Amino acid sequence: MKIELIFIPSPAIGHLMATVEMAERLINQNNHLSITIIIISFNSKTTSTIASLTTTSNSRIRYEVISGGDQRPTELKATDSHVQHLKPLVRDAVTKLLDPTQPDSPRLAGFVLDMYCTLMIDVANEFGVPSYLYYTSSAGFLGLLLHMQIMYDAEDMSQLEDSETELIVPSLTRPYPLKCLPYLFKSKEWFPFFASQARRFRETKGILVNTIAELEPHALKFLFNGDSDTPPVYSVGPVLHLGKQVGDSLEVKQSEILLWLDEQPAKSVVFLCFGSMGGFSEEQAREMAVALDRSGHRFLWSLRRESPNIIKEPPGEFTNLEEVLPEGFLDRTEGRGKVIGWAPQVVVLASPAIGGFVSHGGWNSTLESLWFGVPMAIWPLYAEQKFNAFEMVEELGLAVEIKKYWRGDLLLGRTEMEIVSAEEIERGIRCLMEQDSEVRKRVKETSEKCYLALMDGGSSQTNLEKFIQDVTENIA
Repeated sequence: MKIELIFIPSPAIGHLMATVEMAERLINQNNHLSITIIIISFNSKTTSTIASLTTTSNSRIRYEVISGGDQRPTELKATDSHVQHLKPLVRDAVTKLLDPTQPDSPRLAGFVLDMYCTLMIDVANEFGVPSYLYYTSSAGFLGLLLHMQIMYDAEDMSQLEDSETELIVPSLTRPYPLKCLPYLFKSKEWFPFFASQARRFRETKGILVNTIAELEPHALKFLFNGDSDTPPVYSVGPVLHLGKQVGDSLEVKQSEILLWLDEQPAKSVVFLCFGSMGGFSEEQAREMAVALDRSGHRFLWSLRRESPNIIKEPPGEFTNLEEVLPEGFLDRTEGRGKVIGWAPQVVVLASPAIGGFVSHGGWNSTLESLWFGVPMAIWPLYAEQKFNAFEMVEELGLAVEIKKYWRGDLLLGRTEMEIVSAEEIERGIRCLMEQDSEVRKRVKETSEKCYLALMDGGSSQTNLEKFIQDVTENIA
């Protein structure tokens, strides 16, 4: 029997690419499966990405593009109303895909939804098919979200007022300091939105999580054996987008960077890169420069200017680095350091020259660092990254610390980010670049486990097979 799944990612490029990788993994697993990805398009960047996907992807993956029009949300709390607005467009797109007159047309088996598109469960219900969730963050963070949603519904949030409190989180083996809690969980304005999302998660028939069983065994055990409302969880990671960037200008920049890396000794370069939304003030950039100067290590630094509102406007480039960075910094570090804007992160991490990675700690970046066996120092900037830092440093021992507690959150408009001192950054870099550290050894072991998980008989491969089997059995 031929079956069809409808994937609906959120419009962010990172979520879209993760969805495409997951879809390709699924169709490669089962010849009877086809997938339609419904893409919400807002701008030319999304459009160019779609064009590149449609020319290279498997013939059993097709794309339906719907326009977000002028309704694009400019802040997270408007996301639900925005998705509500798009429901009729998605309903019409799916209706057109179904052709009952064709005897060999595939059977609609369900919707696979992004964590920010759970309102589309209602559309799946209208078609009488199950919904599944593709969760692009960690199993540990999923466990935290589900646990705190239960606390919220029981009106048991008073302990969050005490900044010295440690929470007992079932997806962690050790107490979790409230100071490490992402701002979105402490906010009375924001958390109701995320609690609502978590409730919708429980309505799905299963949750695909971008992790591996060997990386987060305790968190996955909780999700498997936790409260009865939690749907089946499938650890299917690491799901990574390892393809090169598209575009002549990007390829030129990539070539320049790789030529420079090829001239550096193995594991000698510390790579600083903070994702598509990571930008810094001039004051913070100067502190980072002082730390790199004093550390003596070779470095590749992807530096961008902070945005006043990250949801409305991405970070930009500094127009004159000599005016921003300390006097003489570029001259003193010439040869052993390179300051750039955009960076091809995956390609850089794959270089033998890279010995450490200073990152914002987004989950995709974390998995990429583990895949390539490059240890991390995590510098959280927004969203769930404070949790990722705690999990990777304290819980799993797979990253080093720059600073234990952080104030500010770029994504939620908390633009008054705490300045991290040059001394703290330098200390973190020196620790990161220790060649015989226990963290480096554990990261190398975990990298091998990531590869094994995707091989025949590996944990993620087995879970993927189980998911497809369950999808087939859940067809009414």
